[in-house]
Amino acid sequence: MNSALSTERTVPTLSVVICAYTLDRWEDLRAAIGSVLVQDPPADEVVLVVDHNQALLERAERELSGVHVVPNQRRRGLSGGRNTGVSVSRTDVVAFLDDDATAEPGWTGRLLAPYRDPRVVGVGGFVRPWWATARPVWFPPEFDWVVGCSYRGQPRQAAPVRNFIGANMSFRRSELLAVGGFLDALGRVGSRPAASCDETDLCLRLAARDPEAVLLYEPAAEIRHRVPESRTSWSYFRNRCYIEGLSKALVARRCGRGPALANERVYVRSTISRALARNVTRIRRPGALRTIGALSGGVCATVTGYLVGSIRPLGSPALSRRRRAVATPTTTAPS
Repeated sequence: MNSALSTERTVPTLSVVICAYTLDRWEDLRAAIGSVLVQDPPADEVVLVVDHNQALLERAERELSGVHVVPNQRRRGLSGGRNTGVSVSRTDVVAFLDDDATAEPGWTGRLLAPYRDPRVVGVGGFVRPWWATARPVWFPPEFDWVVGCSYRGQPRQAAPVRNFIGANMSFRRSELLAVGGFLDALGRVGSRPAASCDETDLCLRLAARDPEAVLLYEPAAEIRHRVPESRTSWSYFRNRCYIEGLSKALVARRCGRGPALANERVYVRSTISRALARNVTRIRRPGALRTIGALSGGVCATVTGYLVGSIRPLGSPALSRRRRAVATPTTTAPS
């Protein structure tokens, strides 16, 4: 009996935080919450943070059961919503699931299991793209991070990593509080990809606080992340890469170039180089030329964003105007 109780206590308690900002995703949000409520083992609490949208807040409070609904108490945007979720949670571990994603069966158990090791401060999982329309023939799997999903080049088995994909990640709550949570300046606001890398910044700060800490990628903890048609255009792809570069420049300013860019150097030298070579050898495959263009163009757009961000901080008025301009997608496709 004592042994059983001891084993039970090694499993941490869990809050799942879902942040939402628009009624346009209401059905997606219901599906996300539903996928969490049927998990085994169940989460101890599910927290829905509504980002400064009174109509959505009232509807969620009225129609959703089994969920703790709260308004974003911080700055508008995803980071403020996540920080609000952490502040109202009272569990050992806080997991984050996007409002347009659904957790696969066993998700909670696979996220929680590695926390039996006290060195593990965070666990992230695999994010499978769920295309509302077919994947564009030119869209390289190496760039699935553009649509918030896991990408070719990540580990295929459980392994320590630098940072997680934000749609599917968890952390010890005490560690989140110790480093001050997510940085508001890097969080997405609404549907505009005006900033990113808040997960990278957070993970780097966790690692800097304790060099022995482990951030574990567990691909068996899987979710499906909806990719709407609006994110399948060449303009969205290019602009999202540019914003990634801008944001990475701010992370490098805060955390140092070494930690902020180590993975990116390997990614370009290894993952992108192999992808280019593979598509060159299959040049007659439909879309191969356009995929080569997307691989090259994505790297160029990201590097350009980084260079601009290195010269002028993200908060400068001129750069803010540029961010607003590039955040408006067009429908041009690569050729």
